[in-house]
Amino acid sequence: MSIHFHALPTDQVRVLQRGGLDANGQPAERSISDGGGNPCRHCLKDIPQGIPMLILALRPFNKLQPYAECGPIFLCAEECERHAETRSQPEYLSSREQVLLKGYTIQEWIKYGTGQLVSPDQIRAVSEHILKNPDVAFVDIRSATNNCFQARIHRA
Repeated sequence: MSIHFHALPTDQVRVLQRGGLDANGQPAERSISDGGGNPCRHCLKDIPQGIPMLILALRPFNKLQPYAECGPIFLCAEECERHAETRSQPEYLSSREQVLLKGYTIQEWIKYGTGQLVSPDQIRAVSEHILKNPDVAFVDIRSATNNCFQARIHRA
């Protein structure tokens, strides 16, 4: 099975970078990256130390429902290029100890039994295994320690 890693859509990110409101109806907080693992969910790279960044609430789902999790994320404050939708795993994930993978249905509900903490070298294999289940439409990569959304994986 072939899978693709997906970053947040550019049109959504540009609205936020230009002062649009986040999932909580607030403008993003502006900060400066300390270089300590602040990954942008658009370019899917760690934001280097000293570079302006945004901190905001994200709900990466199409509608409100019980499983539409909302949490904090980082974005580059200045426009950045979106990570290409490719089979290539974002490099920054390699520096994480673990990530949480969760499968979701087409209705964007968590598919119980799919949640797993994995090391970066297991992301591809475990995601492919989760996506073999026909009830799973996509897999979200989340922070293992804070449950923050990182990226989404779809069948190619």
